[in-house]
Amino acid sequence: MVRWTTRVTETRWQCAAALVPSSARSLPCGRACQTVGQDQRERSTCRRCTLDDVNSHGIPAPPPPSSAAVRRTMQGNRGTGTKPETALRSALHAAGLRFRKDFRLDRGAVKARPDVVFTKAKVAVFVDGCYWHSCPEHGTQPRSNAEYWTPKLARNVARDREQDAALREAGWTVLRIWEHVPVAEAVELVAHSVARE
Repeated sequence: MVRWTTRVTETRWQCAAALVPSSARSLPCGRACQTVGQDQRERSTCRRCTLDDVNSHGIPAPPPPSSAAVRRTMQGNRGTGTKPETALRSALHAAGLRFRKDFRLDRGAVKARPDVVFTKAKVAVFVDGCYWHSCPEHGTQPRSNAEYWTPKLARNVARDREQDAALREAGWTVLRIWEHVPVAEAVELVAHSVARE
């Protein structure tokens, strides 16, 4: 998740590696970016870039929240442990399936953290939110700050496809389940995939 705060007169960035587009991989830090001040130019050990470094690689600055309510809503968005993920995990566990949650899989340049991982069966399950992953059925286009959010959502989808391809190439079965899919249906799909492997 790309987060920003303002401290003194400095805008700070912290970019999760998964959200940085491939064009940004030549940043001084490699992936994780954060401004550290005007006087600090050493980047190799601290893995940090200036805001200019980030912006010059196609990562637009996030717009400021339009209101305090919007800010609270955005801060409340969880990257992991969402209700759909928790419901699926509980149902899988109740069905007798054992798994790892949020288990990091490193496949070369692509790093993935599926919501549910069956390591022996090599099945990776992602529970994708309709808005954040542009569901063709329920996904909506941003109504405010579209110039920032539209490319951001497109990067999310591109990252998803990149992760899927890398995991499949490494012999994994990848399941992407939309948050609107009924839990019973999702459990059946996952159980079938695990049993097949």
